[in-house]
Amino acid sequence: MKKLMLLGGSRYLLPVIEAAHKLHIYVITCDYLPDNIAHRYSDEYYSISIIEKEKVLKKAEELSIDGIMSFACDPGVVTAAYVAEKMSLPFQGSYKSTDILQDKGLFRQFLLDHEFNCPHAKRYTDKNAPFSDIDYYTWPVIVKPVDSAGSKGVSKADTPDELAAAIKAAAAGSHNGAFIIEDFITFDGYHSSADLFTIDGKLEFVSYSDQLFDKEADNPYTPAFIIWPSTMKQSYQNILTKEIQRLMKLLDMRTGIYNIESCVGNDKKPYIMEVSPRGGGCKIAELQRMAYGIDLIENEVRKAVGMPLTDVRQTECDGDWCEMVVHARPHESGILESVWIDSEIEEKYLKLMDLSVKPGDIVKPFTGANMALGDMFFRFNNRKELDEIMSESGEWLHIELR
Repeated sequence: MKKLMLLGGSRYLLPVIEAAHKLHIYVITCDYLPDNIAHRYSDEYYSISIIEKEKVLKKAEELSIDGIMSFACDPGVVTAAYVAEKMSLPFQGSYKSTDILQDKGLFRQFLLDHEFNCPHAKRYTDKNAPFSDIDYYTWPVIVKPVDSAGSKGVSKADTPDELAAAIKAAAAGSHNGAFIIEDFITFDGYHSSADLFTIDGKLEFVSYSDQLFDKEADNPYTPAFIIWPSTMKQSYQNILTKEIQRLMKLLDMRTGIYNIESCVGNDKKPYIMEVSPRGGGCKIAELQRMAYGIDLIENEVRKAVGMPLTDVRQTECDGDWCEMVVHARPHESGILESVWIDSEIEEKYLKLMDLSVKPGDIVKPFTGANMALGDMFFRFNNRKELDEIMSESGEWLHIELR
C-alpha cells in the first residue's frame, strides 16, 4: 500500500484524505497541533512542526513514504518540496523553484528580473529600512508577510505615517520575520484566485474567478466571495495564461496543482500576484470540481504517489457559481448559537454547506481566513441572478450569537 504524508491538519485536508482512501492509499498527517481535525481521519499522525524540514524529512524517510503534499497549507509547501527532492518523490518543481514561489519577496524579484508586469516591490527584514525607500513607491502601498497565507498580517498604508504600524503587523505574521512592501494595485474588475493544473509543465486546466472582499470586515483584504466564471475580459485571461505558462517554463515546473492569484490593474495591465504549488484554501478545488467536472484533488493525490492521472483537460463552467466564506459581521464576536439561511435560498441555490463551527464555539472577528465559520457553495443560471441574490446575503444568512 502506498503511503502519502500530508502536512497540516485543517479541514481543507479532508477531501484529500477521502480521495486518497478511495485509492487505497495510507495517509499520514503531520503538524504540531494534535487536535486538528484532519488527524481524526488520517491513518497515522505525528506531532512535528511542518516548517522544520529536517525533522519532517527524517520521519518521512523512517516511514518510507511514497508522496508528500501540503494541500491548502502554505507553511508546509517548501518543506514538502524539500522532502520530495531529497527522497526523489514527485512534486510540482524543485526545492529552489518552490522557495522562490513561496517567498513573496523572492517571487516579486523573479518577476522583475524576467520582465513580467510587476508593481514596485521590495523585501525587508529590517523594520527601519523601508523608510529610506519612501520615494520608491507609488502610494498607497500594501504590506505583507513574505510567507503567510489567508491575508494574515496584511494591511494597507495610505501614507508613510501609517507604514510603521503596517510593518509591525506584517513582521508579526511572518514565520521568518521578513515582509514585503509593494504598490497597492487598484483592480480593473476583480482579483482572481483559482486552482490550475500542469502536466509535464504544460497548463492543462486553467480557470479564473472573481474574488470579492467584504469592505466592512475587520480585515477587508480577506476574500469573502469567490465566483466562477470570471468576468475578466478574455483578452486579459489569454495574456495571463500565456505569462503563467512562461513562468512555469522558466522555473522548470512539472506536474501538479497550483493556487494562482492574478488581477488586472486600472493601468490595464494583467498581473500575476501569487503562484503556490498547492491546492488553494476556501475549498476552491472542490467548487471547481462541481462547476467544471474536473477532479484536481484526486489527480494531485495520484501525482504525489506516482499513480497515473485521470482526465485533466480544459472544460467550460456549468452555470454561475459562488463560494461564500461565512464570517461574523463586522466587529462582532461571541458564542455561536446557530448558522442558517432562508429556506427559499437553500432549496433553490445552495449546493453545499460546510461549516467549521458548531453551537457553543467562540466566534471572532473576520481578521483572516482562519476566522471563517465555513463555506457555502451556490449555483445560479446566470451572473445577473447570482449578483442579485448574493448582494442580499445579509438578509437571508443568519449568524446568531450570544
